[in-house]
Amino acid sequence: MGDKPTETAAQDPPQSGSGTAASSIPTTPVAQTIHEAEVSWWGSVWRRIKEHKIAQWTVAYVAFAFVALHGATLLSDALEWPHAIVRLVTFLLILGFPIVPILAWYHGVRALKRVSGSELIIIALLLAIGGGLLWLVPRPTAERARTETPSPPATINPRPQSSAEIFAPPPHSIAVLPFVNMSGDPKEDYFSDGVSEELLNALSRLNDLQVVARTSSFSFKGQNVDVATIARKLNVGAVLEGSVRRAGNTVRITAQLINTVTGFHLWSETYDRPFSDILNMQTEVATAVAQQLELKLAGNESAKFAVGGTRNPDAFDAYLRAQRLYEEGPSDVAGWRAVLAALDQVIALDPNYADAYMRRAAALLNLTYLSSADVSKALRGQAAAAAERAVALAPDSGDAHAALGRIRFEVNLDFAGGAAEFDQALALAPGSAFVQRNAAVYRAYLGHFEPALKAAQRAIELDPQNYYSYLNQGLAFYSAREYGEALAAFQHGLALKPGSPVFNADLAFVFVTTGQTEQARPLCEARATPMLEDYRHWCLALVYHALGRQGDAERELAQLKKLSGGGSVLNAEVYAQWGNVPAALQSLLKAEQAHDLYLRQLKTDPLLDPIRNEPQFKALLARMKFPS
Repeated sequence: MGDKPTETAAQDPPQSGSGTAASSIPTTPVAQTIHEAEVSWWGSVWRRIKEHKIAQWTVAYVAFAFVALHGATLLSDALEWPHAIVRLVTFLLILGFPIVPILAWYHGVRALKRVSGSELIIIALLLAIGGGLLWLVPRPTAERARTETPSPPATINPRPQSSAEIFAPPPHSIAVLPFVNMSGDPKEDYFSDGVSEELLNALSRLNDLQVVARTSSFSFKGQNVDVATIARKLNVGAVLEGSVRRAGNTVRITAQLINTVTGFHLWSETYDRPFSDILNMQTEVATAVAQQLELKLAGNESAKFAVGGTRNPDAFDAYLRAQRLYEEGPSDVAGWRAVLAALDQVIALDPNYADAYMRRAAALLNLTYLSSADVSKALRGQAAAAAERAVALAPDSGDAHAALGRIRFEVNLDFAGGAAEFDQALALAPGSAFVQRNAAVYRAYLGHFEPALKAAQRAIELDPQNYYSYLNQGLAFYSAREYGEALAAFQHGLALKPGSPVFNADLAFVFVTTGQTEQARPLCEARATPMLEDYRHWCLALVYHALGRQGDAERELAQLKKLSGGGSVLNAEVYAQWGNVPAALQSLLKAEQAHDLYLRQLKTDPLLDPIRNEPQFKALLARMKFPS
């Protein structure tokens, strides 16, 4: 059978029943011509699309682009190329997308002789399958390293948020995550962590930038938490992460800055330098980050990055090793002696390394709590000398002034001098959680509760995952006699560090002071660390007395006196709470003679309230010269 004839637009007019002609409106020849031209044009276009295999070549190009993009990403990560290379490849592939069908339109006839349509489809399928397999290949990248080494993933996955979940962190706020150790040797973790911390410390010296403190930034290490979650927990608008590879005398630092609100990378760079240039590399990274966050570095502000540091790379490396020991928080004399030995090696390499002296002062002061009275006295003198040396070497270091302020309070009992050092520290380093945290406690001991609580809250904002932030906030509330708030702060800190004997002791403080003896008893009876053994006997002496177990209370007080030598404010607190005023006052006189560290809290100590109006107590308070 042949094809059905095409109907034309003009037909014979129908005949009416009366025999007269009824005229109809015929289609004009012009309309017919236009219609035929349109059909012919579209048919011609479609024939050209099919003949030149435009669809096939477009599909093949998309498959090729898919493979090329993932291949470039794989090579970029494996060879640690700058992120800009992947961006360039992506741009070129997008640019090529409209070019391929255009070239096929004009030059596709030749392709007809070379590759058939079925062959093109097979090629496209193979490329697509190959690209998919490449996506599944394990990627030797910093992202993979974060799942194998202790650090969070490198990418952020933006997701839609409801109006109730709008994320609005403070402007110019950043967290520096621990850089990944890419050396292949876990023993090099101290170096990658140390480089990260030094970058963090450098950035925190910029007054216009809010930098989350080390403890909070490092708290997610090894937990495989994505950047979006970290940003919301720390409430920051940017995250700096990267990797460090040290091989022989060469160091490679790869850094990338992520906008945590949008999820986009703001900047990335790779630095390859000899180890001797590590200090300059850190300054370059910090400067680049500040510029990407649109911070204007006025005058010599970038010089703040090196405050308290060294120009000796070997001393820097030794300091990072000592710092790792310090951060582990030794609980015995041997541990702190090892820290001091490591710091002495640093100082031998660079006698002008202010940060090393600052750490040494803190380590010596911590050691005093584990030592006998005679040894403790000698250690306090060494701690004071180290802190003073740190300030002399780095007068613009807020952390150094805070360390000296602590020495003034605890070692010299120079409360006016200590307050002045903390004022200077706050002016120099308002973004330091260490400064804010310590200023909060000592201002509370002076009775300056409003600025104390403000500083405590600021420390939590800067270091929300650090239990010490809540510990010091609780102590400030306790001194201000806001016991409910103190209890909440201690419980929050305990949630960050479950089972902590420090928080057990401080919760017991609140319970004993507020008469909640039964709640205090199990906390007091819990096993204590050597540094808190005196608190344990102190606590039990108060609890057993309140429970009517006076014999047990006397035995605990005897143990306390044995540890303190009888010259401790803790003894006076027990006697004051027992109602033995003469013994309490006598204990305070012995504490004054012994230069007891706990005299720093004399002005606001709630447990001494029973004897606060005694003339002898007022005279002692006057001799202490607390600033008004």
